[in-house]
Amino acid sequence: MSIRKVSIRQVKAARALLGWSQMTLAKQSGVSEPTIKRLEAGSDEALGGRPETITKIVEALEAEGAQFIDGAYEGAGGPGVRLRDR
Repeated sequence: MSIRKVSIRQVKAARALLGWSQMTLAKQSGVSEPTIKRLEAGSDEALGGRPETITKIVEALEAEGAQFIDGAYEGAGGPGVRLRDR
């Protein structure tokens, strides 16, 4: 299983697009709110932490419609996030 590479900035953007607080992300992902706060307080580099923690966060956001773009595809010009069509 490969670990998704997403940045802290992408996670924050996905939360904003979904209208989620850190508390909501914690509840939806099963990751504690203090852990979410600690991870988001890091630099704007790749989301750190345990692989299973990253997976839980990314999967919770994707389940609600966030799509992470790595920037190498679709002529994106850089990493980003968008909501899928509902």
